[in-house]
Amino acid sequence: MTPAELSRTVLHAVSRAVEDDALPGPVPERVVVERPRPGGTGDYASNVALRMAGSAGRTAREVAEILRAEIVRAGTLHPRVARVEVTGPGFLNFTLAHDGHADLVRTVLAAGTRYGHGDALAGTTAVFAPAGELRADVWTETVVLLLRSQGATAVVHPGGDEVTRVVPARPGDDLAVGGLFDRLGPDAARWALLRPAAHDRPYGGDGNDGLLVQRESNPLFRVRYAYARTRALARNADRLGIAPRYAAHTTSHDPAAAPLLTALGDHPAVLEAAARLRAPDRLARHLEHTADAFLRFQESSRPLPLGDEKPSAAHGSRLALADAAGTVLAGGLSLLGIDAPEHL
Repeated sequence: MTPAELSRTVLHAVSRAVEDDALPGPVPERVVVERPRPGGTGDYASNVALRMAGSAGRTAREVAEILRAEIVRAGTLHPRVARVEVTGPGFLNFTLAHDGHADLVRTVLAAGTRYGHGDALAGTTAVFAPAGELRADVWTETVVLLLRSQGATAVVHPGGDEVTRVVPARPGDDLAVGGLFDRLGPDAARWALLRPAAHDRPYGGDGNDGLLVQRESNPLFRVRYAYARTRALARNADRLGIAPRYAAHTTSHDPAAAPLLTALGDHPAVLEAAARLRAPDRLARHLEHTADAFLRFQESSRPLPLGDEKPSAAHGSRLALADAAGTVLAGGLSLLGIDAPEHL
């Protein structure tokens, strides 16, 4: 179950509570679901009760208990949610059923590189003014793609009412011969401009930043290498006749699988936040995190059998999880305008 799906579940509970006069309106436009903070429990949490407490004239914990009752009342608890708890001053905490991991992997593979795309920003229109500076141009172009991935209408047009404000590229890093794209190539150049936050200076274009070096210290290499590894695993599995098929019980006690499943589950929320905040650097950092989680997973959990080892259900699950990781990496790189190589 993704954060976006949980968000909709909580939002429906809020709507029912308002309709039943258990809480006063209005119903918020959106509900934020994220990883629990220190002191929380489960897989995800929401602070919606704290946000509604003032207008409801109740304590946040009272509001949270009302919403929890709406979520778990007979017949309405989502089958992929095992438990809903109230912690601290009024946080709603959600623990997913193990089968939810299987649903997550199936959801990723069914959606393909469009996993995480949705309609969270449907009805939103953003018109950006042409930037006229290299980094701002690339940043704006990427934000437009992110907004469209969330259902918004986004264009660049003279007289646009949104202006992209980022620390500009260095003088000489323009698109002329000898500029950043000419020296680094389009993929590394875009990463250099998009990975640092808007208020940070972009990576230098003289090659000393290591973006062209194939080693672990290069984050772009790690992301693209992780994707290439998922494709290599798929090719080798096909030659061995092993089909990827996820079964949650085979990875439920695998400490290396948990961080990767978390990264995959967080992807839709990351895309929405990157679009809403006009921050493609958030997506780039998430891809690094996903790649690192996958590389640790495939090193410790071995998606393919070794030697005379017979293929097992665990191998099929690991391969499906690797495929899902590759899908997220490819989709995220595509939104950044960066190629995902089959071989590296």
